[in-house]
Amino acid sequence: MESFPAFKGGEKELSAQMFFDGVNRILHGVLIPGASIGMHTHETNSEVIFVVAGHGTIIEDGEPHFIHIGQCTYCPKGHTHSLVNTSEEEDLEFYAVVPEQ
Repeated sequence: MESFPAFKGGEKELSAQMFFDGVNRILHGVLIPGASIGMHTHETNSEVIFVVAGHGTIIEDGEPHFIHIGQCTYCPKGHTHSLVNTSEEEDLEFYAVVPEQ
């Protein structure tokens, strides 16, 4: 895994393995307790996130939602979101797919 400090302006760091073919990005990510991916807008793409471990909060267009194991979220093109590991004890592990549109 590679470390991405303050990813998109977030807290702490994102650890991730990424695949990028020039059009689509697929990643396996881990946020330690208190870490986050900063608020960002998907201007040219969308994003699907599937949680495989832990829990946290996803903020979609300013609205916070609890997210946990087995949940999938979708951020359409033109919308904003952020992902936060709100746990004090466990990592938030997820897979994300970001296709250009």
